[in-house]
Amino acid sequence: MFGRIGRAVVLRPWVTISLWLIAAVALGVFAPQLKATSDQADFLPSHYESVQAAKAQERAFPQHEAPAAIAVFQRTDKGKLTEADQAAVAKVSAGLEALRLDHIKRVETNPQAVSPNGEIALANVVSDLKDPYDQALSESVKKLRTEAKQLLSGTDLQLGITGQAASALDSREASGDTDSMIMSATLLLIVVLLLIIFRSPLIAVLPVLIIGMAFAVATGLISTASELGGLKSDGSISAILIVVLFGVGTDYILFLLFRYRELLRGGQDPKHAMISAVALVGETIASAAGAVIVAFLALLLSTMGMLRSMGPALAISVAVALLAGLTLVPAVFSLLGAKAFWPSKAWREEPKNAVAGRIGNLAAKRPAGVAALTSALLAVLAVGVLSFHAEFDSESSLPQNLESVQAMKDLQRGFSAGQTDPTAVLLEKQDGSALDQAQMDAFGAALKKVDGVGDVSPAVTGANGALAQYSVVLTHRPTEDKALALVDGPLRDAAHRAAPEGTKALVGGTTAVLADIRTAVNHDYKVVFPAAGLAIMIILGLLLRSVVAPLYLMVSVALGFGATLGATVWLFQNGMGKNGLLFTLPVIVYLFVVAIGTDYNILMVARLREEIGQGRPPREAVRRAVTASAPTIAAAAVILAGTFGVLMLAENSMLQQMGFAVAFGIMLSAFVMAVLLVPTLTTLLGHRAWWPGHRSTQPQPRTGGAAAEQAGPAASRADDRTLV
Repeated sequence: MFGRIGRAVVLRPWVTISLWLIAAVALGVFAPQLKATSDQADFLPSHYESVQAAKAQERAFPQHEAPAAIAVFQRTDKGKLTEADQAAVAKVSAGLEALRLDHIKRVETNPQAVSPNGEIALANVVSDLKDPYDQALSESVKKLRTEAKQLLSGTDLQLGITGQAASALDSREASGDTDSMIMSATLLLIVVLLLIIFRSPLIAVLPVLIIGMAFAVATGLISTASELGGLKSDGSISAILIVVLFGVGTDYILFLLFRYRELLRGGQDPKHAMISAVALVGETIASAAGAVIVAFLALLLSTMGMLRSMGPALAISVAVALLAGLTLVPAVFSLLGAKAFWPSKAWREEPKNAVAGRIGNLAAKRPAGVAALTSALLAVLAVGVLSFHAEFDSESSLPQNLESVQAMKDLQRGFSAGQTDPTAVLLEKQDGSALDQAQMDAFGAALKKVDGVGDVSPAVTGANGALAQYSVVLTHRPTEDKALALVDGPLRDAAHRAAPEGTKALVGGTTAVLADIRTAVNHDYKVVFPAAGLAIMIILGLLLRSVVAPLYLMVSVALGFGATLGATVWLFQNGMGKNGLLFTLPVIVYLFVVAIGTDYNILMVARLREEIGQGRPPREAVRRAVTASAPTIAAAAVILAGTFGVLMLAENSMLQQMGFAVAFGIMLSAFVMAVLLVPTLTTLLGHRAWWPGHRSTQPQPRTGGAAAEQAGPAASRADDRTLV
């Protein structure tokens, strides 16, 4: 099949290129914009209590208003506020409200908004938006900060703005333009590394242009699928798409070009060489892409909409990268022929691959020792997983010098930490009749008795009086672990117990949403990972026609996953003293290390199977396979790992964790598992590794001359059918 694909695109290159150009332009013009949301409540299933609370709020209070940010006033000398200071607070708040900025309805304060110690005064910045992470709202908060400096002139006050909208603004600015940073780093790495490997400006630039076209097609397909399927995408999906598409796309191009160059050295003419390369590597690329696609599609089993929407989007991007690797790349390079390597002539000479050769010799001569040493290394690193702690407090990852962080610390000198984002507790009459005042008072009193609750506001009733809302201020920051545990346990239990007969109590708000996300994520870990592992193992079995090889490959993948996550725990939790790691980190490691890292195992094992199929003993096959495949794997891994490694330059510790984990995991997958562990295990097992398909790995007749003999049986069969 792959030989036929190769012939079709190589013999009709302009048709192939034209079809890709038409698809890219059409999708760019007609595909809808990819819509993203940062509201995590949108991603939870409807049966979670926080989602039910949000829907009840929308029914009872259709004209949504919420404190999106809080202005924190204090004296410049940190002393107690005077009457003149309090008057200035009211004047500045009124001045900020008079600006009439987008989505800011009011900036309100009152004499009761002064802390008990008299040092801090607050003003609520009330928005008409449900989503405090909306970018337009963030821009309005930014303008508030600028205008406040002029309004404070001539007073003894200073002002800091904190809260969700302010934190979102600071997070965005502290992280910088992450998409641009990732894109720039990726393009630079691809160009520089390809230039070093092939010493050709054409080969350095062409893959970037090819993947850029594939990126345009993939983005258009994803946005169309999202529009038709009604899926939401997380705000971070664009950055992930860039890395996935450019990462795996470059992998597949390298897989093809390394074999193409090898066949040219063997004496084949460029068209035959490209057709043979597609025939030889096509199955490997398709299997690698298939493993990644099914791993991403396993996210459809997640209870969280964020992951469910991410799965198909990433699967589409990998499918487009696969299609480009099998059609667009061969078509473009078939037009150039050997001129693609200009001005270098080094491609004509067999590379020494001295380092790869020594590694191959070591893996072949001492497989037991190498396998034991690498397994022990992975196991030691994996021990760190035992102390993994998921962190849901995204604000704790921000640099400490940001205004929202400093203002929060100032606020906590006088108020409860939960003042910035109170938890919403709702009491609703089931039959739709009005609530009794005595019932509402008793319910509010019960909430005040919960340990960890700082304050409970008087009930605010909806239009028909059937629903009452209480703003519950916690003594903990809304996103920290203690707040999540309090809301998910004692507060919800107390609210449910105190609800009078005929009523229903619901606990919502940011803290409740995060608590429910924690529950959903823990469920998904138990479902998604095993399903993805099983699907990958089935694909490996079909590729290798073996039951044994997929088993030890998946064991090595599991070890790599544990080692990656464990090493991140060792570094950030134990070494740098962080409270925990990003709660989505295991999923991120799974997406990029397990799924994409499996590509390198597939490439190595496919080459091993090919070498054994040519009649070589297992040890010799391992030596040759490692020597031939290690440079390809190394180049692909360095590009992908380097792309993520750039994130470690960010000031946000969550981005640093993600950057380190993926970069380290990819390098581990490539240089430890694919190059050392998998070949040595294959050597130790010998022909048993291919059971029950061992007959297919026995020597086969070779035809087609010296060039075909170097390329292997598959290439010979492709040559026999080419251009006749």
